[in-house]
Amino acid sequence: MLLCGAALLGFSGSTLIDILTRTLGHPVLSLQEVTSACFVYGVFIGAGVASRRNDHLYLTAVADHLKGRPRFAVEILTRLVVLAVGLSMVWYGWLNFRAGFAAFRMPSMLPIAYLYAIIPMSGALVALFSVEQIVNGWRHGFEGFDHKPDPEPVL
Repeated sequence: MLLCGAALLGFSGSTLIDILTRTLGHPVLSLQEVTSACFVYGVFIGAGVASRRNDHLYLTAVADHLKGRPRFAVEILTRLVVLAVGLSMVWYGWLNFRAGFAAFRMPSMLPIAYLYAIIPMSGALVALFSVEQIVNGWRHGFEGFDHKPDPEPVL
């Protein structure tokens, strides 16, 4: 969660600095690379975090209205689909990562593979958290699994 927040903070901060330096007439060209890298990393880390918290990549509308064995079957099926998506992200992300060493970003001339590196890692997190949810659901059931207590008010 902290890594996702840091990446999105980096995205916002580098965008702000990029706008300011362009407005002042002295643009820093590498800031666009930093901005895009922070955005990509923030999105894919966020996908892993959200799949762990059941806030994303999760179909709740059908399962919430079911009870017993039908709910169990829908919950397992949903998580198996998410597991397949995570494994696909690992496989195709790895292929993109390896192919990314043949293309370079301008103006830094860094291989574009550093942008693609997060995709298989995110897929591994999504797959891992899907397996964790399947095991926990199999042991303890899925009833009440998706209901989180309301946070305490700050003021």
